[in-house]
Amino acid sequence: MKFGNGCWLQKEGCECFAPAQAYFVKKEDTKVTICAPTGRINHRGDTLGGINLTLEITSPMPEVLRLKTSHFLGVQKKSPEFELNIHEDLPLDVTEDDETITVRSGSLSLAITKDNWSMTYTRGNEMLTKSAGQDLAFMKTDWKGFAYDKGSEDAYMRQQLGLGVGELVYGLGERFTPFVKNGQSVDIWNEDGGTSTEQSYKNIPFYLTNKGYGVFVNHPEKVSFEVAAEQVTKVEFSVPGESLDYFLINGPTMKEVLMRYTDLTGKPSLPAPWTFGLWLSTSFTTNYDEETVMSFIDGMLDRDIPLRVFHFDCFWMKEFHWSDFIWDARVFPDPEGMLKRIKDKGLNVCVWINPYIGQESALFEEGVRRGYFLKRPGGDVWQWDMWQPGMAIVDFTNPEACRWYQDKLEVLLDMGVDCFKTDFGERIPADAVYYDGADPVKMHNFYTYLYNKTVFELLQRKRGEKEAVLFARSATVGGQKFPVHWGGDCWSDYESMEESLRGGLSLTMSGFGFWSHDIGGFESTSTPDVYKRWAAFGLLSTHSRLHGSTSYRVPWAYDEEAVDVVRFFTKLKAKLMPYLYAGAVYTSGTGVPLMRSMVLEFTGDRTCHYTDRQYMLGDSLLAAPVFREDSVAEYYLPKGTWTSFLTGEEKEGGGWQEEIHGYLSIPLLVRENTILPVGACDTRADYDYGYGAELRVYSLKDAAQVTVFGMDAAPEIEARAAREGNRIIFTAKAACPYTVRLVNVKAAGVSGAEYEYDGNDTVIRPGGEKEIVIEI
Repeated sequence: MKFGNGCWLQKEGCECFAPAQAYFVKKEDTKVTICAPTGRINHRGDTLGGINLTLEITSPMPEVLRLKTSHFLGVQKKSPEFELNIHEDLPLDVTEDDETITVRSGSLSLAITKDNWSMTYTRGNEMLTKSAGQDLAFMKTDWKGFAYDKGSEDAYMRQQLGLGVGELVYGLGERFTPFVKNGQSVDIWNEDGGTSTEQSYKNIPFYLTNKGYGVFVNHPEKVSFEVAAEQVTKVEFSVPGESLDYFLINGPTMKEVLMRYTDLTGKPSLPAPWTFGLWLSTSFTTNYDEETVMSFIDGMLDRDIPLRVFHFDCFWMKEFHWSDFIWDARVFPDPEGMLKRIKDKGLNVCVWINPYIGQESALFEEGVRRGYFLKRPGGDVWQWDMWQPGMAIVDFTNPEACRWYQDKLEVLLDMGVDCFKTDFGERIPADAVYYDGADPVKMHNFYTYLYNKTVFELLQRKRGEKEAVLFARSATVGGQKFPVHWGGDCWSDYESMEESLRGGLSLTMSGFGFWSHDIGGFESTSTPDVYKRWAAFGLLSTHSRLHGSTSYRVPWAYDEEAVDVVRFFTKLKAKLMPYLYAGAVYTSGTGVPLMRSMVLEFTGDRTCHYTDRQYMLGDSLLAAPVFREDSVAEYYLPKGTWTSFLTGEEKEGGGWQEEIHGYLSIPLLVRENTILPVGACDTRADYDYGYGAELRVYSLKDAAQVTVFGMDAAPEIEARAAREGNRIIFTAKAACPYTVRLVNVKAAGVSGAEYEYDGNDTVIRPGGEKEIVIEI
């Protein structure tokens, strides 16, 4: 929200009250409290009126400082609040002299000048950001003097934090606008707006910068960000009301910022191995029955495409009845039998749900009678005709309503359904009455957290911790704990493919570890060209789903070459699963996303700061989708030696590349100093990743190591290769047989194992020796 009128003035009717000095300072073991009058106190008479702000500084964990600024402390606390991992605040390191008070947490410090108010965050001796003058302020937008008080309805609290030269801002959830957020105004307010506008399904009030720190604004309601927009050298964030609560999170690397942010808000759960396989949907408004479904499944299997999950979209239920969780008997007379027949083919099953109950639903009368829906202030059920006629909304603040909703879904799980696509949850009214008295404005964004948590916890109880997975569209802070999320409703062209990737990279810069999108686009039907390019991109994302709106997305509906493309990249992903699953284990433990932006991996490379049409898949693979009809791929390689995974060709980085790629190809480059584990199976995503794995060593300049995990996330192979001049020392601890491939290296000799040449590579078959010495 913009309050100013240029550099010096406020908008008409707007008044700014900023700290003038730190008048009183109260130091406790875990908290510093500052009384900050917004007018200078020159004598005792100046204390008889005016506005004071109260600042509370704490540290929930090392390298994180929390600042809460309040005008009126007597305002009632309203729910909901984000579920944060704060057990108790840490003791603070505080120093104070006549001029400054400094609070430290690890290497992060906040220095506040007592006179001529300013706030400076530093890391060691490096200044991160600064706030001074009127940057931190209580704002009134309809000010008529102290005697005229409208309460908090025209009150806001805002902070402006300075940006340095060349400092760029990322994150704020899944945003389809430019990847670098500088120059943008962003409202944190979930909306169902597709992928081609400023609206977003997943709004996260957290940003991080290429300077290696992040800011998390701890407010579930609408938070307005002006990112180098109102003041071009500042990030401004504001919330309505009498207080502002935010955390400044140190790195020093961008990855460490995400680690600490997800320490605070929750780590992504580890999806089961089968979820990384190919998902196929019925699509949205298409006509289908069991015969159609089986024709799709058999068609994929007959064409040797390793399908792993089949998804039933909305019309598995009768029209107008969404959601009642009852199979439409007109087209599915034997759902239990059908599910068994699908599962006998080795597939898992997902069905579409949402949190809305249409008036025709068999559940509507029961939900009304029991008080399980949101209400209007007068006591009526909150209904409207958007999406489903007479639609009501389940009230997840009511524990009984949560159990009721879970009970209905449990019937489906007992039938054989494995997981749910938790669609919608964005268009939540800001004037509804909740069972627990929650503030409806705060609930607008937070609703999706309760919705997805309710479903995820059911899956954990019924399927186990390691099997629970969603396919979710909406999210807020903490939603990363309930993967997987997909990018929403996009069009079916190259522009939408590009914006989908941009949105996904923005989301993974916001604490989300796993992400998917609709291969081929959702709205309309893509050309075969776009479908084939999107298939390569989609099958080199963490999760891969064929889904659309008005037409089927099976590849033979496009052309026979599309069948070859989907088969090729599905099998390629299966072979990469030892690498991808190891990356997923790391993501769930750290919060660093599996699919990540170039700037997150190569922050020191300035060219990567704006690069958003390619990405790193884990630590070592760079993928660059093709976005052009003329088959030209344009991508950037950071410095170092890179090797094409598909051809073995080596390239030296440090510049842009331009190449022609056929449909069975994509720029997929392996970073130097990598041991990349490749699996022995290409027919499914879930198999014994260690047994028969090939450890491919790429461009070893000094040392590399790798761990191959089994499907239970326990290590099966732990290996290390170190180069010493013209020798490579290879050591490993393994519970299963494996091979080693030195890519583009013909060894002069190997001691401790058998070896042979395969083209330009050396293939080594370790025996019982713990150390293998390779002469090169």
